[in-house]
Amino acid sequence: MIKNSIPGTTMPRVSPDQVGLCPQRSARLMAVLQAEVDRQRLPGAVVLIARRGKLALLERVGALDPATQSPMTPDAIFRIYSMTKPIVSVAAMMLMEQGQLLLNDPVAKYLPEYAMQKVASLVDGTVQLQAVRQAATLQDLMRHTAGLTYEFMGNASVQRQYAQLRIGSRTRINAEFSHQLAALPLMFEPGTVWEYGRATDVLGRVLEVVSGQTLGAYLHEHIFKPLGMIDTGFFVPPEQHARIAEPFASDPDGGVQMRLIDVREQAALESGGGGLASTALDFARFLQFMLNKGELGGVRLLGPRTVDFMTADHLGDIAVNRGASRALLPPGHGFGLGVAVRRDLGIASVPGSVGSYFWGGMAGTTFFVDPAEDLFAILMLQAPNQREYYRMLFRDLVYATLID
Repeated sequence: MIKNSIPGTTMPRVSPDQVGLCPQRSARLMAVLQAEVDRQRLPGAVVLIARRGKLALLERVGALDPATQSPMTPDAIFRIYSMTKPIVSVAAMMLMEQGQLLLNDPVAKYLPEYAMQKVASLVDGTVQLQAVRQAATLQDLMRHTAGLTYEFMGNASVQRQYAQLRIGSRTRINAEFSHQLAALPLMFEPGTVWEYGRATDVLGRVLEVVSGQTLGAYLHEHIFKPLGMIDTGFFVPPEQHARIAEPFASDPDGGVQMRLIDVREQAALESGGGGLASTALDFARFLQFMLNKGELGGVRLLGPRTVDFMTADHLGDIAVNRGASRALLPPGHGFGLGVAVRRDLGIASVPGSVGSYFWGGMAGTTFFVDPAEDLFAILMLQAPNQREYYRMLFRDLVYATLID
């Protein structure tokens, strides 16, 4: 049964037309996703749209688990991967507001292993290591300008070293991960290039050092519990296993199906960049908190100006690396602290207001927040190889529902 509100908040369930969404166009959004299910390209999905503090759409299509054909449920638990990043970034900003860290602090102030970093530079056709000219800061970690990368973002020498070391292994605790990553060279001089990478994983380790807690414990105590995010964490307990959404066993488009993380067991690594599992309703609580400028249900975790600061563009003239990173950051967008931020009304190939912000996860989950429209929308699915298609399609369909 679909709940009539987000529990513990004053967000009532209303019909789409009560908040300026066309009911027919809202139905069309779901019909398009149902057609994808019927084509057997999408296993299942949960859609949530909220506007003006009201829940306008909470629907589901397809299967929770295509292997068993169990129907999708609105409380399904999804691996949200990089939608972890905004949550960990909020945790860091909370510590900043408490005076426990500064964004221009060098990473090495908290993690000494990063004090002697080298940059891999191509000189006369060979890779040479050179000392960094300026140390990466916490702001660099949060806006992905720290010179770090992901092993799956390309085939450069640094990325190959990441892969050879299996830097993404979930068998290392965060402290071990941090030391092994720090020993590898950087892709770029800190502060000079936007390259999507393992920076928020490092930020998660910084939070552990500053707080004295594991990342999971800190998030639970200071974000999940206060906001009532009861189904969000780095692993799913046994009593909730039946609610985990699953992808197809093989890629419906014929590609190599990405293997998703196993959230049924607690891994050693609590990845600040991509380890959480959550539900549409839980993540809606987080996004309403952001849209409310740091408050939900009488609980304030951040000041309004801090949220504005987070969701402003922090790149300016900093270049975006070509290739995979460029594909993640559409034209007309910059990057804030944990989220992509729209800078121009046009240019990008999807609609949206200036000042809107978004991000998504590798398994296919995505969200966007549009403060100008007092709107946020969430699409939860587990279709890793089709994630970019559904992210763009969802944005188009949601904005098409707005008619006031």
